Amino acid sequence: MSKHNITLIPGDGTGPEVSAAARKCVDATGVDINWEIAEAGADVMEKFGTPLPDAVIESIRKNKVAIKGPITTPVGTGFRSVNVAIRKKLDLYACVRPCKYYSGVKAPYEDVDLVVVRENTEDLYAGIEFEKDSGDASDFKKFLKEKNIEVRDDSGFSIKPISVEGSRRIAEYAFRYAVKHGRDKVTAVHKANIMKHTDGLFLEVARGVAKSYPDIEFEDRIVDNMAMQLVQKPHLYDVIVLPNLYGDIISDLGAALVGGLGLAPGANVGEDCAVFEPTHGSAPKYKGMNKVNPSATILSAVMMLRHIGEADAAERLENAIAAVIKEGRDVTYDLKSSRQDPAAAGTSQMADAICRKLNE
Repeated sequence: MSKHNITLIPGDGTGPEVSAAARKCVDATGVDINWEIAEAGADVMEKFGTPLPDAVIESIRKNKVAIKGPITTPVGTGFRSVNVAIRKKLDLYACVRPCKYYSGVKAPYEDVDLVVVRENTEDLYAGIEFEKDSGDASDFKKFLKEKNIEVRDDSGFSIKPISVEGSRRIAEYAFRYAVKHGRDKVTAVHKANIMKHTDGLFLEVARGVAKSYPDIEFEDRIVDNMAMQLVQKPHLYDVIVLPNLYGDIISDLGAALVGGLGLAPGANVGEDCAVFEPTHGSAPKYKGMNKVNPSATILSAVMMLRHIGEADAAERLENAIAAVIKEGRDVTYDLKSSRQDPAAAGTSQMADAICRKLNE
């Protein structure tokens, strides 16, 4: 059995706790891993002067694979998202977020099993913004007025780039994913009826890519209709491919369909590297309380194991997670019938229960 070198970024807030739980469960599968710890996030600002030290990116580039705990992103002020910065620096253009129901979870639907494939590098998250009252905003307002486009003088601006190449490679990824994982349909989501030169371009490219995969059913949906469709009849959908912003929103909606973000794993994949992480935030108010659900991080580790070719270990670990959730005994408070249940397990205790299941 070969040894795998994997970067482990614990994160901040509750990140170190759920990361430790995932590491414990992966180690319990017997897969031989050399964990290389790399620190990032708000907690290392004072130590390194940045939330994303160069050593983190260097470690991921070297090892090609990383798993990351959640990292705090301040709202409105402070540094830009570390998560977004990692994706941009490593060109991790595909964000893959499975939304799968596990028996025993309180959720609106059972038997939901869909995958959101989100473009990760373009759209409004590209970070092209002009602050209100800045010189750049003033210049942009002049440009708009020359085009006879009226805007209020007190406006800030964000620009949304969507390219042919960015759209092509995410559509290609979605179809390849469908083929590899035995899925039957890809749905492209857009707002091309309004944003004809950006979302319209995305849709045009997706339609072109679909022609190369005649065995995979293809359809498209306008994003607001897609939200309604998922709430009403999520079983009709399989692989959903979207531009960045819509992908962020729809993946959270998908997580709600199967029990919430505590059960929502994720992967950010590029040509050379892949970073696996839960889709939920760092929940700093619960830091050090051994309280939060580690399932999303452990399920992200399941995705990681499949990525590195350890399919048997991945299957065993996912089955162990599913068994613990179904039993409902050694699970965190959010998986109990009452969130005030005094018998709720802590983060580490749920991980221990999963490890025990692996060895049964």
